[in-house]
Amino acid sequence: MKKVIVMVLMFLVSWGPLWAQKIYQKIDTQAQEEWVDSTFNSLTPEERIGQLFMVAAYSNRDEKHYKEIDKLITDYNIGGLIFFQGGPYRQAKLNNRYQSKSKIPLAIAMDAEWGIGMRLDSVLDFPRQMTLGAIQDNKWIYEMGKEVANQFHVLNMHINFAPVVDVNVNPNNPVIGYRSFGENKFSVSEKGIAYMKGMQDHGVMANAKHFPGHGDTDTDSHYSLPVIKHSVERMTETELYPFKQLMKDSLMSIMVAHLQVPSYDDRENMPTTLSEKVVTDLLKKELEFSGLVFTDAMNMQGVAKYYNPGEADVKALQAGNDIILFPLDVPKAIKQVKKALKKERLDQASIDERVKKILRAKYWFGLNELEMINTTNLTKRINNDYAQLLNRILYQKAITVVDNQDKLLPIIDLGEGTFTSISLGEGDPTEFRRMLDKYAKFNHSTSDSLDVEAFGQDDLVVISYHGITNSPKNQHGVNDDDLAFIESLQAKTNVIVVALGNAYSLQYFEGIKNIICTYEDNEITQNLAPQIIFGALKAEGKLPISAGEHFKAGTGIETLVTSRLSYGMPAEVGMNIDSLRKIDAIIEEAIRDKATPGAQVIVARKGKVVYQKNFGHQTYAEEKPVEDHTIYDVASITKVAATTQVIMKLYEEKRLDINKTLGYYLKDLRGTNKDSLLIRDVLTHQAGLKPYIPFWEKTVDKGELKAEYFSDASGPNHDFRFQEDDLPPALADSVWQWTIDSDLRDLPKKKKRYDYLYSDLGYTLMYHVISEIIQEPVETYIQREFYGPLGLSRTMYLPLEKGYGKDIAPSEVDDYFRNTIVCGSVHDQNATLMGGIAGHAGLFSSANDLAILMQMNMQMGEYAEKKYFQNWTIPIFTSAQYMENRRGLGWDKPITGTDEGPTSKYSSASTFGHTGFTGAAVWADPAEELVFVFLCNRTYPESDNFKLLEDNVRTRIHDLLYESIFEPKAD
Repeated sequence: MKKVIVMVLMFLVSWGPLWAQKIYQKIDTQAQEEWVDSTFNSLTPEERIGQLFMVAAYSNRDEKHYKEIDKLITDYNIGGLIFFQGGPYRQAKLNNRYQSKSKIPLAIAMDAEWGIGMRLDSVLDFPRQMTLGAIQDNKWIYEMGKEVANQFHVLNMHINFAPVVDVNVNPNNPVIGYRSFGENKFSVSEKGIAYMKGMQDHGVMANAKHFPGHGDTDTDSHYSLPVIKHSVERMTETELYPFKQLMKDSLMSIMVAHLQVPSYDDRENMPTTLSEKVVTDLLKKELEFSGLVFTDAMNMQGVAKYYNPGEADVKALQAGNDIILFPLDVPKAIKQVKKALKKERLDQASIDERVKKILRAKYWFGLNELEMINTTNLTKRINNDYAQLLNRILYQKAITVVDNQDKLLPIIDLGEGTFTSISLGEGDPTEFRRMLDKYAKFNHSTSDSLDVEAFGQDDLVVISYHGITNSPKNQHGVNDDDLAFIESLQAKTNVIVVALGNAYSLQYFEGIKNIICTYEDNEITQNLAPQIIFGALKAEGKLPISAGEHFKAGTGIETLVTSRLSYGMPAEVGMNIDSLRKIDAIIEEAIRDKATPGAQVIVARKGKVVYQKNFGHQTYAEEKPVEDHTIYDVASITKVAATTQVIMKLYEEKRLDINKTLGYYLKDLRGTNKDSLLIRDVLTHQAGLKPYIPFWEKTVDKGELKAEYFSDASGPNHDFRFQEDDLPPALADSVWQWTIDSDLRDLPKKKKRYDYLYSDLGYTLMYHVISEIIQEPVETYIQREFYGPLGLSRTMYLPLEKGYGKDIAPSEVDDYFRNTIVCGSVHDQNATLMGGIAGHAGLFSSANDLAILMQMNMQMGEYAEKKYFQNWTIPIFTSAQYMENRRGLGWDKPITGTDEGPTSKYSSASTFGHTGFTGAAVWADPAEELVFVFLCNRTYPESDNFKLLEDNVRTRIHDLLYESIFEPKAD
């Protein structure tokens, strides 16, 4: 059966162009003709004339304007409206109002070249056609046409005055430029067909413009009459080519431009719109076009400057146009048409023929069964999830690397140099900078505050150039001083330039290297460009135009894609965004219930972050909102994000044997009750260690710190009395001795080995083991081996010492030990006594950093073309070691097949991760390629607040991730 369906579809596709030439013909041809005839016969001759006019309407004006449109509908029976500026809800209400007043349903149109966002507020903008011209796979342009058709259907519109199929061979064209697909007639044709078919296959009439070709003008027809002096041969070869190709396919309508082309009609000031030689002889007869022919807007000076209202409309009909668009004065125009009919300058038969053609089109639109617009969730239906996803795909497919002389793109090795971003031109670089910060630690600046001589050869500067205009005036907004600055900087250090705007601006960048062109400057392009810079996404666009001598059409370097995390939308990785949106309600409820003052959440699947949100504030005082750069104390996640990473590295280097004892590595433990403890048992929490011993209580007497351990003086770098850097080294030695001297648990009766019981002490011991092996500070080692190369700029011990004080969420108001707000100092009291750096606690991080670390571990130790571990290492450590113990080596695991445990009930057996006392959680599920990071400070202001756990906030969110996963079903 499936084979039969496929064969039928292939037959329809191959024969489509043949039957599509029967413009507006429905399958029920007889019913269509009956409706056309009956409707036509219901019209008086004057009412028929009204059908030839499409009037401009606005939904952002006052009642006076709306009543003027009412009157044109009721008194003159106009055939349609072209909506301009306004909003979707306002337009929908007006549309319903106008349709209810019209004797014959109105054809509703819009000039929406990049979707209805071109005219309406509250609606997304699709890329301009120049941007689309850079895309190499035209199926995406078809998809855009399809989605634009959806926008039109939501607002009950029928005709889109797009695509522009002018071949823009003149870089100084003041009116087409970025509205064209490019300078290559073949590419313009192919992309025009894709856009056209995307709309027409889904019930919206496309309109090719501006016939016979507006791509080689230096005058704007909105303000004057451009003259094109090309020969007929040249016009046929270049300008007409795309129009002919669209006609051969299934083009339903054309817009005639206000141009003067002497080779077609050499009468003075004769626009093509009013020329019978162009509209009738060339378009209708020679090219055999039988679809609807629209004039360009009759209020444009290309016509209005030379012909009066009424006179111009008559001439347009004499020329052969079917519909007069944007007439200046409908009553006067109709009066003049009636006069022309009376004087036989126009004949009634031609008027009637055009009216019937219009009515056939209206039947094709479905206006024989008119429905009013449903305004429920109107904007949401227009800005639907697929439209948003498609928009990102379109921009991503277009972004073009036009120069990579220094082989800087993509950045793979973060190296040892500094990263700086500089914004030039007028524009807001916020999103661009935010995305750069996800990949490396950037200093953000402007050219005014920089010393070029301060940069070295290992540094890298990313310049975002904003304020690039679409107008060729003033070098498209590109400043010579800025260019000179870029060149001087490139002579000193490594520089990548992102031109966020019109590709024609590139002609002024000659001599500058390593350039990315995004064609437009908006939140999406600013989001995508940094991902391309760091190899998370691929650049695959090619210039659709030539810009100067250096940047020729077709230029475009396809860049490497690495295994770095990219950032996108849930549908890209088979997740349902509506399910993920439920996360918001869970966390907002938790904040209302004071389970935590705020939180960070990241969800990544298949190497792409598809949900990243910050909630609430650092405290309940709501003074500092949680942001991407907020840093949390991650408590016991230190065990896996720091200590276990080092252990795994030493294990694969055969410097650490997990089947040996602690005493084998640490002389201090020999002869003690810790001597014979197996490292494998320590890492799986079944070595018999006590779960927790509050050593800190030894340093307190009746709520006061004992003087023998602490100084009364505050340190120079803080305002609080108690900080890790106040502690004498002897205190950490005391903690170590107390750990050595601590008792083990009693061995269970009739057992030869200890059972599982989670313990922090094991990681205090392992910290000393790895320190003994590496013979350098653990924090130095892990920064060099992991955090630095991975770009984890917000993962560290002792963040206050590194200047991150304002970004740290406090973890507790401590009134029993430290007697201060614990903020930037480790929350764990024992880790505090160790100086803030311990094996079980002390690490601070952000959700984004931990997502990267978890992604690397889930990818078998590989990230951004760098191998941190051999393929076999991580599976050993993330696998359960004993039947009766869910734990891996260091890593926590789910309790599968039950609602109990720290993970989602849906988590696979391969899932690994950890939780932290402050409320943090990190989980990776290789089976679903899923990473989940949750950070919060549920311990603020009081650490005995367990509402987060009691309400299962983290596991409920984790469940939602699995419930959101869907896979396309196979045929």
